[in-house]
Amino acid sequence: MSEIEKDPGKWYVIHTYSGYENKVKANLEKTVENRGLHDLIFEIKVPMEEQIEVKNGKRKAVLRKVFPGYVLVKMIMTDESWYIIRNTRGVTGFVGPGSKPIPLTDEEVRSLGVEDIPVTLDAEVGDNVRVISGPLENFIGVIEEIYPDKQKVKVMVSMFGRDTPVELDYDQIQKI
Repeated sequence: MSEIEKDPGKWYVIHTYSGYENKVKANLEKTVENRGLHDLIFEIKVPMEEQIEVKNGKRKAVLRKVFPGYVLVKMIMTDESWYIIRNTRGVTGFVGPGSKPIPLTDEEVRSLGVEDIPVTLDAEVGDNVRVISGPLENFIGVIEEIYPDKQKVKVMVSMFGRDTPVELDYDQIQKI
């Protein structure tokens, strides 16, 4: 098994000069291409979101950076990949304490919307579960159905003395 198969890379956050995010992304992509570093640096993102702006009475959709001054990089952290990113024009450093960058957790990557990381479910039909987030937090129920393609489950929750079917995300429940 090669190094890449064991470690498909983690997401790191790079701090850049404000307004340099797209330049940093372009420079890094060019460096990866020129030096053949596809096996170390996989993806570079400047997360954007669409916002509606009203200008001269007209509504217009514009793309805005979600995290101005930051670029996200999916990579395998080695001395070489660290050096290349650290010495890219416009990069001021990695986000993290000290000199060792800390990768984002799967939970952070999911909540930032950077990448869809499937949640694994450690429960099956018939298991008792507690709802751990959302409007039904702390309710107890039984899993009726599992929808792996949608990462959802149907749980029968007892509300006001009657069982009510509720569709929840995998990460909203916890096996009891």
